[in-house]
Amino acid sequence: MRITVIGGTGLIGARLVRALRAGGHEVWAASRATGVNSYTGEGLEEALSGAEVVVDVSNSSYTDEAAASEFFYGSTTNLLGYGAAAGVGHHVALSVVGTDRLARAEGGYFVAKQQQERLIAASGLPYSVVHATQFFEFIRSITDHAMRGGVARVAEVQVQPMAADDVADAVARIAVGEPLFGMAEFAGPEVFGLDEIAVMDLRSRRDDRDVVPDPLGTYFGARLGRGDLLPGSMASIAPTRYREWRIRRPAAVTAGPAGLSSL
Repeated sequence: MRITVIGGTGLIGARLVRALRAGGHEVWAASRATGVNSYTGEGLEEALSGAEVVVDVSNSSYTDEAAASEFFYGSTTNLLGYGAAAGVGHHVALSVVGTDRLARAEGGYFVAKQQQERLIAASGLPYSVVHATQFFEFIRSITDHAMRGGVARVAEVQVQPMAADDVADAVARIAVGEPLFGMAEFAGPEVFGLDEIAVMDLRSRRDDRDVVPDPLGTYFGARLGRGDLLPGSMASIAPTRYREWRIRRPAAVTAGPAGLSSL
């Protein structure tokens, strides 16, 4: 199967490309680094030529609603248009567990993600949307970003994070299957308070600063209920536990909203 991965050199994209190639598929890793820009359309015609599946794991580097909406609208419209012209039979997009709840909670970035999902669903093209929970790889940046006067004040919410490798495996599984014409949820095997896993992250770095759950704290601009980041009961559960992942701790990455990195 010939598959084009948009954002194919990023945190999830690079892992996804490796997983798909290991499965015997012909994969184009499309990103600005390889001369493809989904927002401007540069290189898209060539990148999608002959592709049976396009997988979009790209992301906006902006978290405010206006800029994020501009990116996702332009990029998704281009991918759908060029994809239809190329005869792509399956459009797959990576998104965020609880996008609808996050959008209602005045999360500007998540409003943009919800709009992206609606564009895909309304396109008439065969599609699948993958909802993933926060990534282990981003806990450090979330904790560091929340530091104020030596104390990390994090939103009083629960998280069910997963390893980036497991996210890539989940997306790969959806990409090579039949279009869902809907959404599939994936999450890690453990539920933590965000403050709890933030403390675990700090202590793993021999950092004794405190963490305080803040009931007025926001999550990338969204004011959430305690369980708003958790998946539904039908979510597929990834195998990797936090402590297992920590043993083979990867390099730190720059945080993006709800587990998406700027690709």
